[in-house]
Amino acid sequence: MADTAHEGEPGSAQHILRLVSSGAAASRADLVRELGLAPSTVSLRVQELVAAGVLTESGEGASRGGRRPRLLRVKAQGGVALAADLGSRHARLGAVDLGAEVHDAVDLPHDITAGPESAVDWLCEQVARLADKQRESGRTVRALGVSFPGPVDPADGRVLSPSRMPGWHRYPLRDVLAERLGMPVTVANDATMMAVGEHRTSRPELDHMVVVKAGRGIGSGVIVAGRPHDGANGSAGDISHVRVEAAGERPCSCGNIGCLETVASGAALIRELAEQGVEVANTTELLQLVADGDPVATTLVRAAGRHIGTVLSVVVNFFNPRAVAIGGVLATAEPLVAAVRGVLYERCLPLATADLEITTTAAGRDAGLLGAGLTALHTHLSTTAPAPKEESVHA
Repeated sequence: MADTAHEGEPGSAQHILRLVSSGAAASRADLVRELGLAPSTVSLRVQELVAAGVLTESGEGASRGGRRPRLLRVKAQGGVALAADLGSRHARLGAVDLGAEVHDAVDLPHDITAGPESAVDWLCEQVARLADKQRESGRTVRALGVSFPGPVDPADGRVLSPSRMPGWHRYPLRDVLAERLGMPVTVANDATMMAVGEHRTSRPELDHMVVVKAGRGIGSGVIVAGRPHDGANGSAGDISHVRVEAAGERPCSCGNIGCLETVASGAALIRELAEQGVEVANTTELLQLVADGDPVATTLVRAAGRHIGTVLSVVVNFFNPRAVAIGGVLATAEPLVAAVRGVLYERCLPLATADLEITTTAAGRDAGLLGAGLTALHTHLSTTAPAPKEESVHA
């Protein structure tokens, strides 16, 4: 199944906005060269976006032999999408505008593992409050984007077989939220949304990349040819349940044994610390031990990085990305990041690592919000700005 839920077709309103917001195109002439469409087609589509209040065209750019082109910019005042980056026991909410600025972000505790009904009630209440705040600030609310900690069917926004979350399988989260809130809604996997946020706001020039979300659980989002890749059923990038030798016969929440999650996730590290007589309540306390140089915590975190790197080495050799970016709360632990980097250089082909960037996410904790919000905005615009029916031509 196609990944159109995220990016739209080449030349669509979503595609044009991405090119302008990333700096890849600054004028209509640039869009003609980038898209391979007729100038008249590009002009019509740009005019639709200007009329919709999401692009502005003013000033003059550098001439390339003719008249100086007018410059295109994304209009931040063109509206916002509300965004919810959900974790199993917390959520970060905020509003995202077309200029990729986050407004009124807030972190709130909430346990969505208790089931979808209570989670939806709570989320709708928080989203309504956030929407009121945006309208009071003069911003138009256009849509809602949700980043969910589990597989999501990209076709219809249903949650699919999330580990540790009974009651969520096949739950139509997108449609339920849209009906309750009366606005367009997009729902996608959290690691995929982190990858989208990182790619669009920090690394738009890298068309092939993997973004790892290392927190209480582990996941990854994949960007292929500049677009998020969901796979056939929405499970692309789910490295958490790859079997690793070091995990032995440890049971996993997915029902299998020996998964990466059982030895490298934040939850696994907290359990391992407890078995060694060190009690911590959450990953924040775990990371504080690492920052303080605690030998037990540091050793465990470094080992987790090696396990993650072992799985990623297969991904890098197979996929050959330009970058591997590590995000999530565990990415602040330098021993973990260093261990991942060391294993990748050790196990991957020299050709695969010759130009490979291995780093932490630049978008930080807002990466998921940005991905969910920008995806919701661009998806909404693709359905409200009809494309003219002119055939494409190659420039």
